[in-house]
Amino acid sequence: MSFVDLCLSGEVLEDEIDDFVEQWHENDELNIELHEYLGMTWEEYSIWAMNPSILPFILSARKKNITFDAKINQERHAMAARAESASEARKLEAWLKLIGKSP
Repeated sequence: MSFVDLCLSGEVLEDEIDDFVEQWHENDELNIELHEYLGMTWEEYSIWAMNPSILPFILSARKKNITFDAKINQERHAMAARAESASEARKLEAWLKLIGKSP
């Protein structure tokens, strides 16, 4: 089972993802890409690699069986509201635009 599958089933915690990344790096016999090993799509992985704090949104989208894009659109305002400052909120919005997730 992948990290995402194990996380959704409650068998591992979100903060254990680094252990999975390390396991992938240490196992020379694996013939799959890291995003596949983690159980992420390429898009999810690319976004997570740029901003690891996005992992809860990836998992929530999977749990609700909706696309990551739909989840980000639902959460855009909540993410900005959780920002510690207006500057951080602007950085978040700029990041969403950079990855093509903001109008």
